[in-house]
Amino acid sequence: MKVDLLKLVEHGGCSSKIPPKQLEEILKYLPLPKDPNILVDIDTQDDAGVYRVNDDLALVLTTDFFPPVCSDPYEFGQIAAVNSISDVYAMGGNPVLALNIMMFPAAKLPMEVYAEIMRGGFDKATEAGVRIIGGHTIDDFPPKYGLAVVGYIHPKKIIANSGAEPGDLLILTKPIGTGIVMAAQRLGMAKDEDIMEAKRQMKLLNKSGAEVMKKYNIRGATDITGFGLAGHALKMAKASKVSIQIDMKKVPLIGNVYDLIDDGCIPGASFRNLEFVEEFLACSPDLDYNLKMIAFDAQTSGGLLFSAPPDKVFKILEDLCATGLISSNVIGSVSKQKEKLIYLNN
Repeated sequence: MKVDLLKLVEHGGCSSKIPPKQLEEILKYLPLPKDPNILVDIDTQDDAGVYRVNDDLALVLTTDFFPPVCSDPYEFGQIAAVNSISDVYAMGGNPVLALNIMMFPAAKLPMEVYAEIMRGGFDKATEAGVRIIGGHTIDDFPPKYGLAVVGYIHPKKIIANSGAEPGDLLILTKPIGTGIVMAAQRLGMAKDEDIMEAKRQMKLLNKSGAEVMKKYNIRGATDITGFGLAGHALKMAKASKVSIQIDMKKVPLIGNVYDLIDDGCIPGASFRNLEFVEEFLACSPDLDYNLKMIAFDAQTSGGLLFSAPPDKVFKILEDLCATGLISSNVIGSVSKQKEKLIYLNN
């Protein structure tokens, strides 16, 4: 029996997250523990938590899961696992162990679908050097899958979203547009080559990008997921107490994403992300509307966004391209904090 998982969901992947503005309100009520060994917690809304074990070892802990973002169960398992592991890479850590998180409607879907999702997750975890050692499943519709991941890092080598410095340039390692393309697929508007490229990007581990970051002692980074490029840049700006300028014409895009926006394919998550950023946002008067909305597209398993000193940028881009991240580009810069935190330019 062939099952199209996309027909089971209205919002899939990271676009199914609670709107970021609402999430900020929820987090206000979450008590924070007091422990000197907690090196990174939700205070800066970073990608993962970090806990110091001793002077040479800290644990990076994260979890992520979501409904299907594509039709094929095996590919869904791959993408969900890559997305879950990505937060450890964004912090500069080495992912080591994971637990499966599965919500599956056992009475509505054949168990072969369950097995294929898990197989996809296992294969990508293995590629990342991660051992899945257990997990938990509950009966729920539609299906949802992801991982809880543990990684290792040296306490003095943590890469955080609070590490961006004025004068740095911003590098993005993957093109933007997965949310738009997958929404267009549901509407029958997307070209096959765009769908294939979006899935290829979502299945691509951020491992090589993280290795380049570590090689050049990068200290400020995040990965781009459900809150979009502008939303995650805002979190970095807030945590680092800086302003960030993004040149939207320099942002790499997947295939015909610009034309899909022009045809009216703007996912609802884009407007929720815009609402989150709007208070802190300034746009240049000549900013192309399509490019503006692309900045808010909810990404699933997106690339790394990191800040780097200008004198290192050429070599960093050279190394990123050598690893196969050929879309990597400088897309903006970091400055001292101004009236607004995010500036979108043409």
